[in-house]
Amino acid sequence: MTRRDAPAPPAVGVPPSGVRLPSGFRIEIDPRVRRCNDGRVLLGGIPLRLLRLSTVAADLLAATSSLRVRDGTTAALARRLLDTGVAHPRPSSLTPHDDVTVVVPVRDRPEGLDRLLSAVRRTAGPIPVVVVDDGSRDASAVRRICAKHVGNVVIRHDVARGPAAARNAGLGAATTPYVAFLDSDCVPLAGWLHRLRGHLNDPLVAAAAPRIVAAEAAATGWLASYETVVSSLDLGPREGPVHPHGGVPYVPSAALLVRRAALGDGYDETMHVAEDVDLAWRLVAAGWRVRYDPTAKVAHEHRTSVSAWARRRAFYGTGAARLAARHGSAVAPVVLSPWSAAAWLALLLGRRAGPACAAAILVWATARLAQRLAGVGPRWPLAARLVGLGSVFTGRQLASAVIRHYWPVSLVVAAASRTARPAIAAIAVLDGVVGWWPHRHRIPLYGFILVRRLDDLCYGAGLWWGTLRARNPLALRPKLGRG
Repeated sequence: MTRRDAPAPPAVGVPPSGVRLPSGFRIEIDPRVRRCNDGRVLLGGIPLRLLRLSTVAADLLAATSSLRVRDGTTAALARRLLDTGVAHPRPSSLTPHDDVTVVVPVRDRPEGLDRLLSAVRRTAGPIPVVVVDDGSRDASAVRRICAKHVGNVVIRHDVARGPAAARNAGLGAATTPYVAFLDSDCVPLAGWLHRLRGHLNDPLVAAAAPRIVAAEAAATGWLASYETVVSSLDLGPREGPVHPHGGVPYVPSAALLVRRAALGDGYDETMHVAEDVDLAWRLVAAGWRVRYDPTAKVAHEHRTSVSAWARRRAFYGTGAARLAARHGSAVAPVVLSPWSAAAWLALLLGRRAGPACAAAILVWATARLAQRLAGVGPRWPLAARLVGLGSVFTGRQLASAVIRHYWPVSLVVAAASRTARPAIAAIAVLDGVVGWWPHRHRIPLYGFILVRRLDDLCYGAGLWWGTLRARNPLALRPKLGRG
């Protein structure tokens, strides 16, 4: 199926025009941003941006890393810094949240539902809760749990319609301007709603997501340890805006605070996987902002059964084909600049002349970037550093894709070529070592590499199965970006 043949997605709301950040709203420059030329140039964000500031803007940021909105000038500057990813919001944790309804989709998890509803009351107080029973086999158990927690509204689907339909039903039943989705295998931690609600003081923010961390559990073993440190639901400790190929490319709906007016018709009920990624990307494409704030935390009961976990990883992989049909190259497994792709291709295929050709390409790329950095301090060393970092990042992307997205191809190549086998094996080991190193005190190396490779095999199998079923290779196609 091509993008032209893809069914039309549900409509989202239209962002308000002519609005600015409210007075008192504060932002802070990302500590990784580089300031050049006495603060008149900022270099940072993902993807990397070069911002040349006016004298007024540079003076406002002089000798400080934060900015508070006071007037139209500071509001416009704050918006620009936020949208380029070089600054992040610092909303007040004192924002009231009595205008939020919690929506809980559930199916056959009465114990988890009981635990969740208790945690909501403990961390957020007596706010409205809508429980959507999506075809539980024991509907009476769900009703008993809800009756125990006074004030909860129950909506019942006699036949399971999927998480997207359940969330839409709760969204339609809510009467408050904001809705917090929480899955029944989650437990919100103290302060989660206060922190998220402050982000929606920005009138262009449609959704804010917390960090989803592993719940304390008695399960032990390599899989439990792996999920604790690198679960696909845990997007890590770095905050940022959500957009495809950014530092935070998506956020899961297991825990998410949304603006009802922004969601419009809500989730796509025809999608039973990746519907949360689709929603976030549709909101961003419409002009809304979506934020990820890891200081807000929600615990999640990760799968620790190998068979259930493996099936879920493969299931996630099947969603890429549907996303590609709707969002095109946003789902590309590898994003390469033409010069980095050429350099790595020359290095891998050029044999004796390969390193020299790759070096020449990198020198050319450095010279070209140095021209674009005219007036930015010592531009040649900076250009060389950025090209070097970009080359390393590209190498890591390619290595990961070889053993994750394209492992069936790698398997065929390894079977046909003796010289390719040690290279592919080395990539599999080195990728595991690099991924393990930040978590080396929490999981043994051999356990991490074993589960990592199983993760890649399952996800890649689902990716290829979904692609073949859709008869559309777009989910496997690399993307060439600007050099």
